[in-house]
Amino acid sequence: MNEVVETLRKIEQNYKLFQQQQFSFVRALEHTREEAHDLIRPVSSITQVQCYKDHHCYNSTDRRILNMFISICNDLRSLCHKLETVHPGDSVSNGLLEKCKVLLNDSNDFAAIRATYPHGVVNYLSLEEARHRYGGVVSLIPIVIDSMTEWITYMKRHVLYKVSRGRATPKKETSNSQTPSAVHLAAPTSVSNKHTVQLQEKDFQTYLAENQRPQQKAPWRPPGKHP
Repeated sequence: MNEVVETLRKIEQNYKLFQQQQFSFVRALEHTREEAHDLIRPVSSITQVQCYKDHHCYNSTDRRILNMFISICNDLRSLCHKLETVHPGDSVSNGLLEKCKVLLNDSNDFAAIRATYPHGVVNYLSLEEARHRYGGVVSLIPIVIDSMTEWITYMKRHVLYKVSRGRATPKKETSNSQTPSAVHLAAPTSVSNKHTVQLQEKDFQTYLAENQRPQQKAPWRPPGKHP
């Protein structure tokens, strides 16, 4: 999990550099679309951007920024596959992962997606650009990064936390448990008590014998009738 977090952090750093050059990215798309005579349809897939770069890009600055976009998408796709190997997860985490996989598919149509607050990438576009041309392509990376961040947070709080709790085996303490030493000591004590009782009974009988008063005999009387 730590490796995944670190990889995503590096991708976010690269994206921040890319985001600072959004104007250059949009201009590069404009130039290549003009060269491709493809000014009507919106930019709607990673394959379309790749095609512009490979066949209609004649400017080193444009090529560099288009390469940067494609490189970040490839890094996110690789991370997405790595997330699948971290833990099987559950329906929620798998749903987030599936969303990322669909968005990063080369031929997926992302023309209709829009990144919302706190992302301001769409706000940096003109109204026409945001509605019909580049609103989807500039929203792709921040939406995927948000979904992956949500996946990591959810896995830490729910799935992996439950697994760690399941592995813990708390010790049960019983109040009436006896230590072996106490058990071994109990037997001699009971024998000693029994011997003491026997001695006490013997002494008591001796005491009675020594202190018992002899019975007084009646005075002698001659035989015959007595009143």
